[in-house]
Amino acid sequence: MLETIFSHRSIRKYKSTPVPERILEEILLAGSRASTTGNMQVYSIIVTKDENLRKQLWEAHFKQDMVLQAPVHLTFCADFNRFTRWCEQRKASPGYDNFLSFFTAAIDALLASQNVALAAESNGLGICYLGTATYMADRIVEILELPKMVVPVTCMVTGYPDEEPGLTDRLPMDGIIHKEKYNDYLPTDIDRIYVEKEESQQTRELLVLNKKETLAQIFTDNRYTEKDNIHFSQHFLKTVVKQGFSRNH
Repeated sequence: MLETIFSHRSIRKYKSTPVPERILEEILLAGSRASTTGNMQVYSIIVTKDENLRKQLWEAHFKQDMVLQAPVHLTFCADFNRFTRWCEQRKASPGYDNFLSFFTAAIDALLASQNVALAAESNGLGICYLGTATYMADRIVEILELPKMVVPVTCMVTGYPDEEPGLTDRLPMDGIIHKEKYNDYLPTDIDRIYVEKEESQQTRELLVLNKKETLAQIFTDNRYTEKDNIHFSQHFLKTVVKQGFSRNH
């Protein structure tokens, strides 16, 4: 399993080869064994293989080709619908229509998704998470006909890779690990932590391509702008409320 973790890379090109049902069932079973709050499993995984549905999802995911190429699309949802229905049918009074419950269910869903990712890669499959799941949550709700108390929090495509990209860089361990308590960063710490990333050949090429002075500017001005962050944040919060997680006072 450690070998799988250390060789992880996001795959964005896939063969059309179907994923055998036995393997798909195994990786989904791995997802079900993830840690979960109170053993409630307040999440659902939607497996989409239908070509027409995947085309609709492709459009929702900003038309990223891998959504059409990969034979399997997985949507991981925060889901208090099932648990709430169970409570009501067992003479209990559920009170899970609030932000904390949504966040709890979202954590459950993300933990399950990582188990699925590891199991998929252990079986020779490639995976790629789709951040557009939260950007376009309202559209995914429509496409997959999600009921109240169910919100998509991440999506993943999986299938047999049709590329072998190199490993992406990571920050040094002392940039992300804090011992005993949080130790805030001095300017010299920031310089040390980001120096390798900033001086890479890939960064040099990106700076020329984007006509920017620093790598940080590519993130703030091009990739994840304040305007987009605010827009999609408001959009996602509206979806969370619309789906029933609205009672917070």
